[in-house]
Amino acid sequence: MRHRSLLIMTTVLTTGALTLTACGSRDDNKGSDSSKKTTVVIGVDAPLTGQNSATGLGIQGGVQIAVNDANKNNTVPGVTFKVQALDDKAIPAQGQSNATQLVQNEKVLGVVGPLNSGVATQMQQVFATANLVEISPSNTAPELTQGKNWQTSKSRPFKTYFRTATTDALQGGFAADYAYSTLKKRKVFVVDDKQTYGAGLAKLFKAGFTKAGGKVTGEDHVNTGDTDFSALVTKIKNSKADLVYYGGQYDESEKLTKQLKDGGAKVPLFGGDGMFSDTYIQTAGKTSEGDLATSVGQPVDSLPSAADFIKKYKASGLKGDYGTYGGYSYDAATAIIKAIGNVVKDGKVPSDARTKIVGEVQKTKFDGIAGPVSFDEYGDTTNKQLTVYQVVDGKWKAVKSGTFNG
Repeated sequence: MRHRSLLIMTTVLTTGALTLTACGSRDDNKGSDSSKKTTVVIGVDAPLTGQNSATGLGIQGGVQIAVNDANKNNTVPGVTFKVQALDDKAIPAQGQSNATQLVQNEKVLGVVGPLNSGVATQMQQVFATANLVEISPSNTAPELTQGKNWQTSKSRPFKTYFRTATTDALQGGFAADYAYSTLKKRKVFVVDDKQTYGAGLAKLFKAGFTKAGGKVTGEDHVNTGDTDFSALVTKIKNSKADLVYYGGQYDESEKLTKQLKDGGAKVPLFGGDGMFSDTYIQTAGKTSEGDLATSVGQPVDSLPSAADFIKKYKASGLKGDYGTYGGYSYDAATAIIKAIGNVVKDGKVPSDARTKIVGEVQKTKFDGIAGPVSFDEYGDTTNKQLTVYQVVDGKWKAVKSGTFNG
């Protein structure tokens, strides 16, 4: 095979051929050399170490499987896709630096990420200036797509930004309705981590819960990285709340729930998709039993459309939690790959490729592995499906799926 590759390369040099169509050592139809394909890079930005890394690695893995599939299926003739994954460590400034690095790589024609809404606020302008499309599988802060005044006057800040996750405007209300109407909770203590995602989600849950007739018996804030919640546990116990709602990530909530239960407060902790991770259960152990979390979409393990993806993910040895955003990451990468296929023909990348790809992503419409994929005029997903999960016998169990319209 090595000799055949050399012969082909010699032929190419002699004839002046510009592109070959094979991927790998031999294609069943062409038997060509992949080295003559154009390399296109899909960027990934997520926390790959430290805070939130389990879900961040799941995002990277979802994109990698999508790229593997595109290369194997020769989805875009003349193109070989590669992944460039950068670690933002869940730090906004690092995300901004990563965005600049991705923009400067001319082979990058689309980016999936970031995980955290707070990081996204520092990346959007960088991508918009370069006309580089960005699709987040997990950002849920409404202002990212609908502007700071989204509750009174929606206005899209950046045409290059999209997401396959629905927003906290729906997630917070969905959780509040479930807590009041299904769990029959009437008194809640609200905690958040002061970050864009956590504080915003907690605020929307609080508004929905009080509107339904519930009472907020106390509120407090924590810092990311905190590990000692003894003072907060005392406040919660004294508040007589029958539910704690937490706006933030699993890194802190998994410790909070353990200290809460160990301290004698036998009340469930309810959070958003930032808490929905197997890592939460692994760290909190038995004290997580009965806790709840909302997440976007339907459980990926229950979707026949995702069965092949899950099989490949498990067989690949990829790290991270694919269950939270892996499916949405795969679909985000697929949307970018399909858009590239409409712009890059026979491996030839036009000078205005990035701008054209943004337009093609806006027109996206296909059935993804995690549900239908398309975007509205704000860049938000049209898939408004949400699910409430509860820890039952040491595993997340879906207890309600549906949509919420306020």
